Amino acid sequence: MARDLTTTESRQLETVAGEGLDDFVTFVVKDQLFGIPVLKVQDILTPDKIASIPLAPREVKGSINLRGRIVTVIDVRARLGLPKHNSGDKSMGVTVEHHNELYTLLVDSVGDVISLSHEFYENNPTTLDPIWREFALGVYRLDSRLMVVLDVENLLAIKTS
Repeated sequence: MARDLTTTESRQLETVAGEGLDDFVTFVVKDQLFGIPVLKVQDILTPDKIASIPLAPREVKGSINLRGRIVTVIDVRARLGLPKHNSGDKSMGVTVEHHNELYTLLVDSVGDVISLSHEFYENNPTTLDPIWREFALGVYRLDSRLMVVLDVENLLAIKTS
């Protein structure tokens, strides 16, 4: 006997089929979980030698050579107005493409690639720090924490004044 699926059953089938999911590369900056859509990420790396760029804004850590391409390194902590990372701790880099240029976002640590259902997505909460809200597209409430979806376009719009 055929029957109509309930809304809950439909959502579960959609999740099982892999539809209605967004994939994110996750990373942590000062104990806050962030995510970038996986299709925006070009590479994950641990930058060894970062060449400084004279007179660059403070968020520009320098540049690296990535397989023959010069890549600008952005210190996400500085961009978010956070204190510097301990010099003894090794930072990780998430490389993204923006307007046909590569940028490596320097973060504290890189996590997993996760798939999240649209039903857990929310607009930025009013309690999110105003500086962070400027660089966030929205959030996902996970079981134990909040994942902020990073607005790469806004983060890389560095003001030089």
